Amino acid sequence: MKTLMKLKWGNRTYAQQKAMWGVIYVLPWLIGFVLFFFVPLLASLRYSMSKIQANADGIAIQFTGLTNYIQALTVNTSFNRALIESITDVLVNVPLIVIFSLFLAVILNQKFRGRAVARSIFFLPVILASGVIMSLESTSLIEAVNQSNSGGSMFGTLELEGLMLNAGVSEWVVTYLSGAVDRIYQIVSQSGVQILIFLAGIQTISPQLYEASKMEGATGYEAFWKITFPMVSPLIFVNAIYTIIDSFANNAMTELIRDTGFVKFDFGLSSAMAWVYFAAIAIILVVVSIIFSKRVFYQD
Repeated sequence: MKTLMKLKWGNRTYAQQKAMWGVIYVLPWLIGFVLFFFVPLLASLRYSMSKIQANADGIAIQFTGLTNYIQALTVNTSFNRALIESITDVLVNVPLIVIFSLFLAVILNQKFRGRAVARSIFFLPVILASGVIMSLESTSLIEAVNQSNSGGSMFGTLELEGLMLNAGVSEWVVTYLSGAVDRIYQIVSQSGVQILIFLAGIQTISPQLYEASKMEGATGYEAFWKITFPMVSPLIFVNAIYTIIDSFANNAMTELIRDTGFVKFDFGLSSAMAWVYFAAIAIILVVVSIIFSKRVFYQD
């Protein structure tokens, strides 16, 4: 029996073996999704097309078609605003987080004293974000610190904008960069995982490639664009997808959906909002995947 299994496995091509191991790797997640998420997902889709009322006999579900979707998109005044704000924040923050993470990963990969401490500091927000600090961000202390920082940096941001505009930089680029300065706390706090992924990818690049480039007279700048950037381009793709999902996971839109369902107890409307939000996320992910898949370099 073992010999037969070895023959069957040995007859497979390398690509087939990789595909098989890939299926085995995602199988636990697939089983968990089917057992714990697929049924609630279908129930949510059903609720989004129904009117749900609680009575003495339990929950009464009445099919209403697309009424909840129409109400979310045309009647509810907060939904469209929160959806546009969430999408805008993602379009602004994702490039900044990915670029910042790659830049820091390259720096943290260099040899210097205190490198381990520096790596821990930049990963610390990821650990703290799931604990008490996450709840403190909405309190007066953290809010006051953020407000004082934004107020104190206003004049510096205006001076920076003036310098760049006088240097001939495009107004759109200046606005984007000044917005990045105002979002620096959010960018740093959401970059820990991405830095770790980039750092792991950079360390897998063969040092012989850099040695050969130095022998050819390449500068550090040229080595980055010709070696480091192409080699970590698959990880740029991964981090972009991860950052998009992470940015959509906790924002004003998710709070609106949660409040509609569990504060106002309008589960039908809440489910419809969630599915519209899910469709918007799916469209963005598909567009990003198409753009990146044509530019990612995979080493054979």
